[in-house]
Amino acid sequence: MATEGYVTTQDGVRLFFVAVGDGAATILFPNGLYLFDDFAYLASKHRIVFYDVRNRGRSDAVADRARLERGIQHDVDDIDCVRRHFNADRTTVIGHSYVGVTAALYAMRYATRVDRVVQIGPMPPNQATVYPPELSNEDETLRNVLAAIAELQKERPSMDPVAFCEKFWATLRPIYVADPADAGRIKWSRCDLPNERNFMKPMMEYIMPSIQRLALGDADFAAATAPVLTIHGTKDRSAPYGAGRDWARRLPNARLLTVTGAAHAPWIEAPDRVFDAVSTFFDGNWPADAEKVS
Repeated sequence: MATEGYVTTQDGVRLFFVAVGDGAATILFPNGLYLFDDFAYLASKHRIVFYDVRNRGRSDAVADRARLERGIQHDVDDIDCVRRHFNADRTTVIGHSYVGVTAALYAMRYATRVDRVVQIGPMPPNQATVYPPELSNEDETLRNVLAAIAELQKERPSMDPVAFCEKFWATLRPIYVADPADAGRIKWSRCDLPNERNFMKPMMEYIMPSIQRLALGDADFAAATAPVLTIHGTKDRSAPYGAGRDWARRLPNARLLTVTGAAHAPWIEAPDRVFDAVSTFFDGNWPADAEKVS
């Protein structure tokens, strides 16, 4: 049984959520509604709350700069608002892609409220880091897709917004999977929602600059004492595999699950491995092949 509703943040923004399961442990999946079908299996043992972050999905659109200018830091504090709404003394957080950074920052800032963290394909802790070819995947597929997106942007003024959104995602999907035949399994567009059709503007104006401003030092990493499982595909084009290694190396209680040959959605290439690892971790154990990176 799923329930849905809104959580109101401290500055008055309503965040839309879907909660499923009635387990004792509460798992929060910020910006995770596009992955509901993939990860709802966790509700067999836990209560899992998927919710749209501000300006995304069915959450409130925000125009007030004061409620946007902190970028990802707003999202970090909003996690704690959601935790309190569900009366969870402590919580576990899953973050995919750039929200993997959000989840780690939450573990640093709210350490006493975190049980566990899962990062899947997280962006690097330092955006200035340039990774060698064996730790990144800037291949021909990525170059071709970026070139096609640049051409598509020229058509935007003359296209219906929904049609443009669908075409944009149809062009973008191949970078998220290792095998082009799996591109159709990326169903992340949600083009029926105005926030999703327009998400790039606040992303580029507020979220990405706030991530680029991060200057995390040893004390910041040390503050995140909860166990962190970082899952990263070696062929990730959106967030380099080296980023996963960096998080697992610098966080004091983290391990890395490497998914060889997988891209930005490693559960598509290796579903049993990824889903079993997450379940094992949430049951209180490290997956057998999760490594401590030195």
